[in-house]
Amino acid sequence: MLNGSPLESEQARSAALARIQQIPPERRWLRPLTAAIPAASKWMSVIYSLSDQAFAVGAPFLANVALARTQTKEEFGIFVLSYSAYAFLYGLYNAAVLEPYTVYGSGRHRSRFPAYLRLMLRSNAVLGLVLTILLLSACLVLRWADPQAVPRPLAGLGLTVGILLSGTFLRRTFYVQRQPIFAAGASMVCFVAVACELWLAVRSHVLDSFSVYLILAFGWIAAGAVFGRNLALGNPGNSFLKHEPDYWREHWKYSQWALATAFVFQFTTQGYYWLVAAFLSVTDVAELRATYLLVAPVEQVSIAVSLIVLPALATHFAAARLEDLLSLWKRNALFVVCATGSFAIAVRVAGKLAMHVLYAGKFDGAAPLLYMLAVFPTLTGLAGTLVNALNAVEKPRLVFHACVWSSSATFLLGIPLVLRMGLRGAVFGMLLSGGAYVAALSGGFLLHVYKPARIAILSSVPVSSGIAEE
Repeated sequence: MLNGSPLESEQARSAALARIQQIPPERRWLRPLTAAIPAASKWMSVIYSLSDQAFAVGAPFLANVALARTQTKEEFGIFVLSYSAYAFLYGLYNAAVLEPYTVYGSGRHRSRFPAYLRLMLRSNAVLGLVLTILLLSACLVLRWADPQAVPRPLAGLGLTVGILLSGTFLRRTFYVQRQPIFAAGASMVCFVAVACELWLAVRSHVLDSFSVYLILAFGWIAAGAVFGRNLALGNPGNSFLKHEPDYWREHWKYSQWALATAFVFQFTTQGYYWLVAAFLSVTDVAELRATYLLVAPVEQVSIAVSLIVLPALATHFAAARLEDLLSLWKRNALFVVCATGSFAIAVRVAGKLAMHVLYAGKFDGAAPLLYMLAVFPTLTGLAGTLVNALNAVEKPRLVFHACVWSSSATFLLGIPLVLRMGLRGAVFGMLLSGGAYVAALSGGFLLHVYKPARIAILSSVPVSSGIAEE
């Protein structure tokens, strides 16, 4: 809730509802997005968000492909394991820092956003430094125990983890400032810088699993140098904690469920890389990663759309417009299914050729895995729409329970499948874990969102407060 008296909040809500009612009936399908996006920029916001996701994911995608083409499968597999460690840290960072920062920066603390931004920048820098010290200390311990056991990618990650996470913080800040064009611009600068560096590194034969982290970090340093001046830092004399001494207590209250969810969810996503490394080999890890890279881009479309849809869902829930909330969720789910389903068909038609061209024939034997993994983005995309709906109606506990259910499937079904069927078993396990996640989310959505919302719509009784109660 925004700062201000209840009367002011009610007046703001009434004004927002009045603007929505002014939309002609034939343009009713635009109302959910209009509630969250200014009319003059609603389409450009979507385009900027899609561009931002494409460039931000494109940089590590290029790095992965360059390594897969130039390094041995074993070397690439070791890099994949180190990058899965970064993905694990990023998931926790997103839950502990980015999500509450986005909600509070866009809402209750927006009137003091410059001071709030400076506080979060300092906190982000301290966290990055702590992670760097921990990872480099782990490298020193491994080197002391066995000088040959220190993986170079871990050292590269330790040196750059703070910069990589700060790049995501920079992008998210521009969304909080309602300037997605700067987020897209920063990601584009990073992408161009990384692409040029990778070309030079390949030509000079210095690209490996250590230098690739330095290349990615330099890309975000370049982005920060170009767009960092657009951060709304304001007057450095104002102290945020002076006005909000209990902020960190509020921050933890919000992030505790998200942090627990992110921690458990990593066993569903990154867990299969660890299982393959433990029970098979790092070469199999490389093949699994090389295959997944071809289906991962379509997931970013769902993520980009969610950056626009989630605020709209939350707005309709707060305004007790449950019919519009359900309508927007249905349209979001339909879009995701159509987009990912079309992608799966395209993979079936041209996936083998794309894999051959992309990796220069190095991973042609993994083409059957690609056909199986092509349906995985449909599961993750549909799950994302359900997560958006549950978060919008303030039910993060149900998302956590779904993650626990999916992680249980990873261990109870994934391990036997990997042991019995090898890499194919890992892919089957990923699909089963994703299916379990969707099933658990669907149950929570139907029981706690869809059913009470339909009852309220039919009886014309607002139930927003009832849905939010645990």
